[in-house]
Amino acid sequence: MSAFFTEFLSQIAATSKLEWLAVVLAIAYVLLAAKQNSWCWLCAFASTAIYTWLFWQVTLPFQSMLNFFYMIMAGYGYYQWSKGGDGGTEKPVRSWPLWIHLTIVPVLLCCAWGLSKLVTSQFNSDHLLLDASIHLLSVVTTFMVAHKVLQNWIYWFFINLASAFLYFQVGMALSACLFLGYVGFSIFGYLQWLAQWNKQDETGNYHSAFERST
Repeated sequence: MSAFFTEFLSQIAATSKLEWLAVVLAIAYVLLAAKQNSWCWLCAFASTAIYTWLFWQVTLPFQSMLNFFYMIMAGYGYYQWSKGGDGGTEKPVRSWPLWIHLTIVPVLLCCAWGLSKLVTSQFNSDHLLLDASIHLLSVVTTFMVAHKVLQNWIYWFFINLASAFLYFQVGMALSACLFLGYVGFSIFGYLQWLAQWNKQDETGNYHSAFERST
């Protein structure tokens, strides 16, 4: 146990200023996203731009590509939140049926396995499968955030746990702590969006039959 804490503290001490900045911006993103504040996407763009470079430096290619994708999605997400509703209005919170999630997750994990095998000869890393799994699940979950799908927070709960483990393994202890914090934020975000989902019923903005079949 003492060896673990020694390693943890040494990683924190070695954390670069860029990683600290990325962490602060990432925290701002998730807090603003939970509150459905469109400024979250600006924080997301800046944080993921930094992480794109950082992850490439520690040979996590899928995480680097994922964060580059996040940069693009920051603009897309901002548009969807501000003008993506009917008649150019703000998008309401929606829900997807259970069968969609039961289809998405196994398919993405199988794709991640195939992808990790495909690039094994190109990258010298012991974590390619976990890296690829987080990458693919995060891509789909980011689209869910952009379209305000309630269950995105459940996905993030498990993605963040896996990410925290991965980042500690490659010496990014501060980012690992950030993603452990995200686990709690994902619960907070779910409760915030669930309250909005219920409020939509109370104000007469009833959900479609498709959304209610969860």
